[in-house]
Amino acid sequence: MLLGSQLRRLREARGITREAAGYSIRASESKISRMELGRVSFKTRDVEDLLTLYGITDEAERESLLSLAREANVAGWWHSYTDVLPTWFPTYVGLEGAASLLRAYEVQFVHGLLQTEQYARAVVRRGMKGASAADVERRVALRLERQKHLLADNAPEFHVVLDEAALRRPYGDREVMRGQLQHLIDLSERPNVRLQVMPFGFGGHSGESGAFTILSFPDADLSDVVYLEQLTSALYLDKREDVAQYEQALKELQQDSPGPDESRDLLRGLRQLS
Repeated sequence: MLLGSQLRRLREARGITREAAGYSIRASESKISRMELGRVSFKTRDVEDLLTLYGITDEAERESLLSLAREANVAGWWHSYTDVLPTWFPTYVGLEGAASLLRAYEVQFVHGLLQTEQYARAVVRRGMKGASAADVERRVALRLERQKHLLADNAPEFHVVLDEAALRRPYGDREVMRGQLQHLIDLSERPNVRLQVMPFGFGGHSGESGAFTILSFPDADLSDVVYLEQLTSALYLDKREDVAQYEQALKELQQDSPGPDESRDLLRGLRQLS
């Protein structure tokens, strides 16, 4: 995505059409569009030819962009789990790992980055009925691996609103739920985590369309992406007007929910009841 956005910026600065850029690398206009959106792999020769077309002759600048191309083609750690993942999910894991800010609303269950191992196992078993024990464990292992990013030194900011329904819907036995609630209390005290709970008592709210995640990246050239998971696929929205609507919905959810301290007290109360 980063390399694609840089190539788009260079092309537009030269006033070159996608069609002309495609012709220079023996490809179609749509191929250039996919490259600029970061949705296809990059051939070093193609990037070299495009840089020449765009008038980039400085060796340091060329090497910086060619290095990005080489990095873009390296498979991420999560690719070893693709045998147990739906086809659309590896893209999300890559985006999640690159994001500097994650904002989310969850209503069905606790967000994957916040799940305990026992709770995650109960969720995976429910969602992968008939799967072998080995496949379940591999999916749980992936979820735990993802969580390391949230606890790392360069961890992203994570702002999440959990609907009270996600906290009251049991996955696993009482001990599992009690452990999950305590885990949320502990994580909510981390400096990079802002956790709020939307209580039942509030009534209707702006999260009526269901769960979503907004991913923001450290490079200003990259637009925010909204991730919407469905039963058999997922949507990745990056049009400014689409992202703005989800940002507004999350802003209202945050405003209407108790703050982090009050939400932590609510979690403590739910844990005592579990």
